[in-house]
Amino acid sequence: MIPITTFAGKKVALFGLGGSGLASASALLAGGAHVVGWDDNADAIAKAASAGVPTGDLRHLDWSGISALVLAPGVPLTHPAPHWPVGLARAAAVEVIGDIELFCRERRRQAPQAPFVAITGTNGKSTTTALVAHLLRCGGHETQVGGNIGTAILSLEPPRIGRAHVIEVSSYQIDLAPTLDPSIGILINISEDHLDRHGTIREYAAVKERLVCGVPADGTAIIGVDDNWCAAAADRMERAGKRVVRVSVRRPLPDGLYVQGETIMRAAGASARPIAHVGGIGSLRGIHNAQNAACAVAAALALSFPSDHIQQGLVSFPGLAHRMEQVGRRGLVLFVNDSKATNADSAAQALACFSTIFWIVGGKPKTGGLESLAGFFPRIRKAYLIGEAAAEFALQLDGRVPYVVAGTLERAVDLAARDADSCELKEPVVLLSPACASFDQYRNFEVRGDRFRALVQGLPGLMPA
Repeated sequence: MIPITTFAGKKVALFGLGGSGLASASALLAGGAHVVGWDDNADAIAKAASAGVPTGDLRHLDWSGISALVLAPGVPLTHPAPHWPVGLARAAAVEVIGDIELFCRERRRQAPQAPFVAITGTNGKSTTTALVAHLLRCGGHETQVGGNIGTAILSLEPPRIGRAHVIEVSSYQIDLAPTLDPSIGILINISEDHLDRHGTIREYAAVKERLVCGVPADGTAIIGVDDNWCAAAADRMERAGKRVVRVSVRRPLPDGLYVQGETIMRAAGASARPIAHVGGIGSLRGIHNAQNAACAVAAALALSFPSDHIQQGLVSFPGLAHRMEQVGRRGLVLFVNDSKATNADSAAQALACFSTIFWIVGGKPKTGGLESLAGFFPRIRKAYLIGEAAAEFALQLDGRVPYVVAGTLERAVDLAARDADSCELKEPVVLLSPACASFDQYRNFEVRGDRFRALVQGLPGLMPA
């Protein structure tokens, strides 16, 4: 735990008593703050109270004595409308912040020179976070990893010299961190997402950019420049005097890191030299993972990671569950769990990696459907439609891709496995890459991916990938 001493002796309101909320409450209490927590869910309130967190309805709070409202990132701050405690705090001129902000303030007080790598992006941020942490650990760095990737940031060990914090930060968390100041900030990419919480793509991109805006003058901003939003952000950061490392997987750069074939190149002026190779690394398959790897390598270099150890770290990276996870093989058939692909852009990254695909797709649909994936349709031997989106996706695929409305993941795995087994083409892949949220049938994408893995592992004759 990281005790938050910056609010010692002060009164702090807290709303949202899930995992990160409870961690924030515990950290504030450990640091000497007076906390009152609340939630819209009675069970969450009871759980917090049993854990020793003082609770009380914030509607009846005397806000004149409150120093801050700590808001859980899942609670709307601006769109579609500020949640009711936000309105109460703003009416009393009380700042609204989150757990990332609490960490930043404590780090500045206790160990401002301690390495702090913060990663964001529409896609790839979890893989990049895990890979940066893996590279640093391979290089002998003591490393704490958390944030949006799973472990609440305030549940980690405190900042200190010699200990690096590698933190995935979502747009919701950035919105609640006005003084976010990583020593290394990574902005991987930006595409349309979470507009229900940010209103427009422009507002969403502006929030994401704030992560690299906060990098201090002696820090490093690492920015993937293969989309217009990030390319413009890199230019603005450079004009503001930041040290910017640009990353591209689409073209050579005169300065920065770029991917040429399966090699990560480092360019400076007129010269470029190879840094590492990503070809043949199953956990880093695909151009999107080449982007993730190049961003992670840039962070390792910025932290003086020995370049001759980078290749070893990349090769030994195990990857993440639910993100192009190779579950196993049966005969020639590879089974891949990409349940994290909850939108079309993310599914496109998986579809681009294979040429003979038996595609399990569907769930709770997002805006745009499958039309943006039409360029990959020739790779798909058959689609197996599940969940709420099945009827809509059937209309979009009709006459373009063979499909069956499987309805459930169980039936989809059974049908896809049988069809792939009988396929006479080279390297068939049964791919769960749903291009949809999971909430129609599963609590989250992890539960959906766990179920896929269990179904595949139950197939007779399955071997490790």
